[in-house]
Amino acid sequence: MALTTRELDNARPNGKPYRLADGGGLCLFVAPTGARLWRWRYRFDGKEQTMGFGEYPVVSLKEARDQHYVARKKLAAGVNPMAERKAEAAAKQEEAKALQRGAESSFEQIAQKWWEWWSIGKSPNHAAQVMRRLVADVFPAIGHKFIDSITAPDVRDILRPIEARGARDVAKRAHETIGQIFRYAIANGLGTRNPAADFKPSDVLKPADEENFARVDAEDLPVLLAKMWVYDGDVLTICAMQLMAYLWVRTSELIEAEWPEFDLDKARWEIPPERMKKKRPHVVPLPPQAVVILRNLFWRTGKGKKVFPGANDNETMSNNTILGALYRLGYKGEMTGHGFRGVASTVLYDSGEFEGDWIEMQLAHVQSNKVKGAYNHAKYLKQRTAMMQWWADYLDAQLTEGRKALAA
Repeated sequence: MALTTRELDNARPNGKPYRLADGGGLCLFVAPTGARLWRWRYRFDGKEQTMGFGEYPVVSLKEARDQHYVARKKLAAGVNPMAERKAEAAAKQEEAKALQRGAESSFEQIAQKWWEWWSIGKSPNHAAQVMRRLVADVFPAIGHKFIDSITAPDVRDILRPIEARGARDVAKRAHETIGQIFRYAIANGLGTRNPAADFKPSDVLKPADEENFARVDAEDLPVLLAKMWVYDGDVLTICAMQLMAYLWVRTSELIEAEWPEFDLDKARWEIPPERMKKKRPHVVPLPPQAVVILRNLFWRTGKGKKVFPGANDNETMSNNTILGALYRLGYKGEMTGHGFRGVASTVLYDSGEFEGDWIEMQLAHVQSNKVKGAYNHAKYLKQRTAMMQWWADYLDAQLTEGRKALAA
């Protein structure tokens, strides 16, 4: 006989557990403690099973019957409803664990751990700049993601916007840093694979807008400089090589330079737009070391218009002159005048002392899209002046080391 609400309300503990049957195996179990629990007893694969539907009166008679009806339909369909419930509960528990694990193993959290480990012994400015780049370019895209859910296309989609703003070298360094973080995660049991290793930056970035000229590594710079400073060739060639090292402009920008472009008193060189690859004016702050070289040159060629005149005053030094001198110094296929741009860029980035935008601006790596606001060729001039001085002093220190190496 079916139960009524009055019977349920009047059910009281009597020292022993007992059941009030409702039909179809559904009953109310009354415990000695006073708890009144809905239970359903059924058989599956020949074995007796018990399934609970909650406590009365939190679960009303109607609600218990509704749950009972749904469970019986599953049983009729060959499904063990209690086993299904346990499986669902286990799945939810695993999902909760995965969410917690994901929260603890997000890319940003692991990157923070990597940075704390990696930054030991690094220049504070360099370490801070690396973190700023992560915060600005990487974390917004993948910082929240569970590290093993990140794919190679996710990494690719970080690099392209950086490239689009004219910072191709920064995009390459972002790829390198991301790869380091994944390797740290794998080494420390926090991740299983490195999607950044699935491709090279050159696979997804546009080709550089200038040829990849041969260049020495930074550690080979001291000996190269020492050899350049004692080169026994023409004095104009020596000055040209030295200025390429100090100023890291394009070769054509240097050898075609004209004296009216220079203000040596203000230590400033303004290259007109018609001589620039991007057809925009460019300012080169001159460190004192470069000014000394240019004053010596002016004593030799200042009566004419060209800083580096060729066979006659209407021509300029051949663009193979610097290259030929480096060949004779033993650097054929290893270094070009243009290569100083790459060496300077690498050293300045690695120093961590300077913003990438300052370096890219001094390299004249600027977007040519004329609709993107007015171009300010003197942008970051104060910062770039300090940066060029730092580079000149760095070269002088390298030159000293190179002289010691050659003398040894």
